[in-house]
Amino acid sequence: MVVNNSNTKSYTWGDQCKAWELLLSDQVIIKEELMPPQTQEQLHFHHKTDQFFYILEGEATFNIDQKNVSVSKGEGIEIKREQVHKIANTSSTDLRFLVLSFPGNSADRINLKQ
Repeated sequence: MVVNNSNTKSYTWGDQCKAWELLLSDQVIIKEELMPPQTQEQLHFHHKTDQFFYILEGEATFNIDQKNVSVSKGEGIEIKREQVHKIANTSSTDLRFLVLSFPGNSADRINLKQ
């Protein structure tokens, strides 16, 4: 089956951010996400899950273990398990990206206070 963000489950998170669940399995979770300008997620980490973010449009600012890293369209970044991190869109345009989480464990997220 062909999947896209019009025929998959979606949800809104944070301040009008949106996620589309493109693939959910025990091995990997693949989502497309959209963050409007000046939005960010909560600082968190995963005990057992590694993640890879690939930027489709815009520029992301990641805070990883208290260091900021900018990632632009056409670039990706890996977040290892146990690394404290968050993604933010500090720009004036939308940020759209793919996030791959492996293994596919949606319950493996520990939120931290900002």
